[in-house]
Amino acid sequence: MPANPPSTEPEAASTRSRAFDMVAIGGSAGGIDVLNILLAALPEGFNPAVTIVLHLPPAPPSYLVQTFGYRSVLPVVEPDAGERILAGRVYVAPPGYHMLIEDDGTIALSTEAAVRFSRPSIDVLMESAAWVYRERLLGILLSGANEDGVRGLETVRAMGGATWVQAPGSAASPEMPRAAIERGAADEVLIPTTMARRLARLPASTTTHPESMP
Repeated sequence: MPANPPSTEPEAASTRSRAFDMVAIGGSAGGIDVLNILLAALPEGFNPAVTIVLHLPPAPPSYLVQTFGYRSVLPVVEPDAGERILAGRVYVAPPGYHMLIEDDGTIALSTEAAVRFSRPSIDVLMESAAWVYRERLLGILLSGANEDGVRGLETVRAMGGATWVQAPGSAASPEMPRAAIERGAADEVLIPTTMARRLARLPASTTTHPESMP
């Protein structure tokens, strides 16, 4: 049994009413299929920026931008270093680079050593995003076969953000979400269709995005 089980229903209701400025999503084996469901559900005018890390072979191209772009009404891009984060845009980490969020609301790309054998790393994205967005960050961990992303979710929660984890029984590779649940890093454990419905209904944030801060 997890040391800190997922939230009770009253707490889950509170998470449903929260607004976020960024949704950071990580996945590995089996994650693309779930992302196709999630991105297809996001409506025009979706407020948060969306950042995505999937474990990829290091050599480009990855074709994820094209794959997700077919399903998303939001712009989907593979960002350049220094690119400013905009609301309602989907940023996919390029192969061979860690993707980080800077304090000034821009994206950094790094070729530093792999984390848990992965570059890009889910932990690297979520930890950097947590320090910038704090309670305005929603971290989501999907199907995968290792523990990358678990430490990142722990940081998201520690900084006041919210965390969703794919229900292991719905995952092609349940090891990653199961590890997050066992470590008490999940506020909620959801199947992909429920995640998609909940994302589409997120209320608009009334806070200031980093890109508009002085």
